[in-house]
Amino acid sequence: MLLIVSKLNSKQTVYKNMARISGIDLPKNKRGEIGLTYIYGIGRSTSRKILETAGVSCDVKVKDWTDAQETAIRNAIQQGGYKLEGELRTVVQLSIKRLMDIGCYRGIRHRLGLPVRGQSTKNNARTRKGKKKTVANKKKATK
Repeated sequence: MLLIVSKLNSKQTVYKNMARISGIDLPKNKRGEIGLTYIYGIGRSTSRKILETAGVSCDVKVKDWTDAQETAIRNAIQQGGYKLEGELRTVVQLSIKRLMDIGCYRGIRHRLGLPVRGQSTKNNARTRKGKKKTVANKKKATK
């Protein structure tokens, strides 16, 4: 458990308990099950499995974890062989790059910045396509 000390005034000192796992500061006021999901690559079901392996209750808040419990959670994540944070982001980017290199349909859609999973693009898909690019109408020829 990382202990952060900050001074408000010359007389007051505030102590904050903050769990740090895989380089991420977990929110201290959340339940353990939810707090672990702030780590990229861990969802609800994975966090339940990790806490069960570590022997920590899902309902205990992150700020109430002891140092032993936090160490057990770190060990459970390492022994589980989960890819997290930077390593997982690298794997995802390499798989997208592979699709683009082989020129398959999904790779072409990634390259063009269009939806990959079959969504319609006639009206929507603004997240992938970006802001609207207005095209001017054709002007009528004068007689």
